[in-house]
Amino acid sequence: MNDSAADGNAQRDPLSEKLDLKTKLAYGAGDLGPAITANISVFFLLVFFTNVAGIPAGLAGSILMIGKIWDGINDPVVGFLTDKTKSRRWGRRLPWMFYGAIPFGIFFFLQWIVPRFSANQSENIWPLFWYYVAIGVISQAFYTVVNLPYTAMTPELTQDYDERTSLNSYRFTFSIGGSILSLILTQIIFSQISDRQQQYIVLAAVSTVISILGLYWCVFGVRNRILAFEAKRIQTEEPASLPFFEQLKIVFSNRPFLFVIGIYLFSWLGVQVTASIIPYFVVNCMGLKESDVPTVMIAVQGTALVMLYVWGALSKKVGKKVVYFLGMSLWIIAAAGLFFLQPGQIVLMYVMAVMAGIGVSTAYLIPWSMIPDVIELDELQTGQRREGIFYGFMVLLQKFGLAFGLFLVGNALQVSGFKESVAGSPLPIQPESALFAIRIAVGPIPTVCLLCGLVLTYFYPITREMHAEIMLKLKERQEKRGT
Repeated sequence: MNDSAADGNAQRDPLSEKLDLKTKLAYGAGDLGPAITANISVFFLLVFFTNVAGIPAGLAGSILMIGKIWDGINDPVVGFLTDKTKSRRWGRRLPWMFYGAIPFGIFFFLQWIVPRFSANQSENIWPLFWYYVAIGVISQAFYTVVNLPYTAMTPELTQDYDERTSLNSYRFTFSIGGSILSLILTQIIFSQISDRQQQYIVLAAVSTVISILGLYWCVFGVRNRILAFEAKRIQTEEPASLPFFEQLKIVFSNRPFLFVIGIYLFSWLGVQVTASIIPYFVVNCMGLKESDVPTVMIAVQGTALVMLYVWGALSKKVGKKVVYFLGMSLWIIAAAGLFFLQPGQIVLMYVMAVMAGIGVSTAYLIPWSMIPDVIELDELQTGQRREGIFYGFMVLLQKFGLAFGLFLVGNALQVSGFKESVAGSPLPIQPESALFAIRIAVGPIPTVCLLCGLVLTYFYPITREMHAEIMLKLKERQEKRGT
């Protein structure tokens, strides 16, 4: 009788059922807000600081680096806390998203205001500098509060090896779709409003509303599936939870995890450096208008969106490693081409943008589909599930990559003699040294990062066969506990 009951429970295991479209869409919507806000920040915040707020490029890069380093530091802490959170109504992750959504939107908006601290603000830039540091730190903290629990939900929604790639395809459809939407909004708003400061205020306000709505769609759309997982997790006897620093030690003794974070760090560093320098490249190196920047970025992001499904289907046949190699190879070729592009070669520039977008999609998809496999290996070895702390370090490295990339770009521009502007003034003509620094940032620097990622991917140890063996052993352990 007990065996039959156990069999019946196994048949009704919600995690063994395929995810329906409604749940996948709701999960994907959770990345809409973070994607829109992050995309606008990556592409425009450095430009906003230098060309609207009038902050020197080196200081602007430092503002972004301080915020992202703090953001990275708090990721593992928030991940650890979400693992410890207990809520019958919402589970472990959803309370953070529910209560953090509105403050997340408010502080993102405040980053795009230029407060007046003195009549001649250009002579004393430090009050403005510290304003943006403070707002950036708070904004990044709330970004973690909503985004880290969201990313940690993937292995809680499904344990199927290939379905996780599918689920991440939906996630990054909204992520890249949100990025494209932010660029379309930018193009519309910038074409309708002439005042440069007002452009960014309106863009931030619209993006804030969309971001908050997307987070609440996710919270209510995945709640039933998450609560079903929580009910099963609570019923399964787990060893006593370890202290935070002991968990860190275990996490970093997981060899496949070290490969994944290395792959992701180099991939994302390539993405962030490229994204932050494109506005400068399009305007200063290619001689186009500021209004042309969103079109170029849409070419990259639009291609990445389409390719998500191509790569997702192809990975089922040839594996994640091969897909990563194919995408990155095309991106490396595109980076080399961008370095040598000259004004007037506009068609070729868009060809390179499309090729880069093909590679960018693998940088989104593959590392994030690897991390749940690593978490299950850890569960097999330790008997505990630590999604929060694993995803915390993934997001930490994403932000460190972003921080270092923006800091590198900002200071390289300043050292090369880049001339910042202020609101209401025309953009200055840049010296040859600054133009060469922009070309280095758009070509050779991302190429080195991508090559490092390829080396690590080649040695990544978890295959489809190894993952199947891990899941079989976990299932056998659960069945023994159930008897």
